[in-house]
Amino acid sequence: MSRKKTVAIGFIGSTLDRVGQGANRWSKWRPTIGLCQQQDLLIDRLELIHGTDARDIGLAERLRSDICQVSPETDVCLHAMPLRNPWDFEEVYGALHDFAAGYTFDTEQEDYLVHITTGTHVAQICWFLLTEARYLPAKLIQTSPARRRDESNEVPGTHALIDLDLSRYDRIATRFQHERLEGLAFLKSGIATRNTAFNRTIEQIERVALRSKAPMLLIGPTGAGKSFLARRIYELKRGRHQVDGRFVEVNCATLRGDGAMSTLFGHARGAFTGAQSAREGLLRAADGGMLFLDEIGELGADEQAMLLKAIEEKRFFPLGSDKEVTSDFLLMAGTHRDLRSRVAEGRFREDLLARINLWTFDLPGLAGRREDIEPNIDFELERHAREQGHLVRFNLEARRRYLSFATSSEAMWSGNFRELSASITRMATLADSGRIDEANVQEEIDRLRRAWGLDLSGDELDLLLGSQAKDMDLFDRLQLASVIEVCRQADNLSDAGRRLFGVSRQAKAQPNDADRLRKYLARFGLEWGQVKRGK
Repeated sequence: MSRKKTVAIGFIGSTLDRVGQGANRWSKWRPTIGLCQQQDLLIDRLELIHGTDARDIGLAERLRSDICQVSPETDVCLHAMPLRNPWDFEEVYGALHDFAAGYTFDTEQEDYLVHITTGTHVAQICWFLLTEARYLPAKLIQTSPARRRDESNEVPGTHALIDLDLSRYDRIATRFQHERLEGLAFLKSGIATRNTAFNRTIEQIERVALRSKAPMLLIGPTGAGKSFLARRIYELKRGRHQVDGRFVEVNCATLRGDGAMSTLFGHARGAFTGAQSAREGLLRAADGGMLFLDEIGELGADEQAMLLKAIEEKRFFPLGSDKEVTSDFLLMAGTHRDLRSRVAEGRFREDLLARINLWTFDLPGLAGRREDIEPNIDFELERHAREQGHLVRFNLEARRRYLSFATSSEAMWSGNFRELSASITRMATLADSGRIDEANVQEEIDRLRRAWGLDLSGDELDLLLGSQAKDMDLFDRLQLASVIEVCRQADNLSDAGRRLFGVSRQAKAQPNDADRLRKYLARFGLEWGQVKRGK
């Protein structure tokens, strides 16, 4: 198999390549000539960029002639590039970008090197950026003069290759991986989450947060942690110097009428009754930072239209003003609504949804992440300790009982993580001597069950059923709890049966309500006496 050709691309060194006159030039190190003299590197073709004045053109021709002497295998192709100011970053980058875009790269047959020794510092930076971004499928090559002159009096110097594929550098790759894991832990607040789907979501959010400026949409029920996660994303980006402005948050469900427009976009003085002074508005307050619009599905139609313009153009009109203002902010949005359904109902703009849902992430509620309840309990206890200045812990049996209830299908957690946080805070506040005991736990379980409309104590049901209780669906637990409540109010088994089967028994010629109830209880290993006694 024939070897791939090596192609080098670079500027003429207007100072270093010009040293020496006549034969004297061979005693001087010239980077472009030295590049083609490397013993272990054959340059098959050199794409040499030079200026357009007569002096630069003459130097280019002389270098091509000299390279022909020292490396006849090298084909030198000259490219005139008019640069009014080689120190103007925008001009140089644009010129080199156009050069790369118009060049025909054949990576199957050729390997490419970008010579960064010559040219201005601006040109070197532009070479690096274009190569790192893969506009140039190349490695960088740096040449330098030799420390000692060899006996032949030739001065080829040395060279070093720089491969910008950082994944090939084990130490750097390890460091980046470590930083990425730190970023993931930061987004999860240090909580060792165990839910596979949630961990996968956080990994994607971490990648997007650090690589994209596009809006992000967080979907999840109230209390699922959308606001908290949005702030962590902002802090992660700020720690990587991607934002330097404020984190601005607003719940769109609280915005109504002119107040909504004013809050978001600001207003001019006299825009409406009571507007005695101008107001900046939250979008301008978020300039250079991040704006988090929670419950974005509650925005009115006018606010949606203005928001779309502000996202796309970074410009908008404050209420009552004929002068546009600008704000360059990153947008995050949150909702518990099905926005596509609201689009179908005509209550949310389809074009706005298309603009904000490039990156959409579903955050499950606490009931969908029951395996994460235990680490979140520890997190809430540590947060309580930081805020109150003293540490509170469960005793062993109390922790077991609370975890058993909290992770069971009976625990509804309709308020999600916010409700769990409140539950832990209540127990920690009421705990004596810094220990949450069984009495604290039972009191909290009863409080949660009342809040969720569950009549029978979950602890009682666990005592009646033993280990079988953990294997029951919530549907069966709720149904059985209701049946037991009726049984305890009844005088005997037959009375309970008549109450429970009062409608269906009418269709039977010989109803046997007691037998039906006895068989139902037997499905769970229960007898009438146990249910009536509560043991």
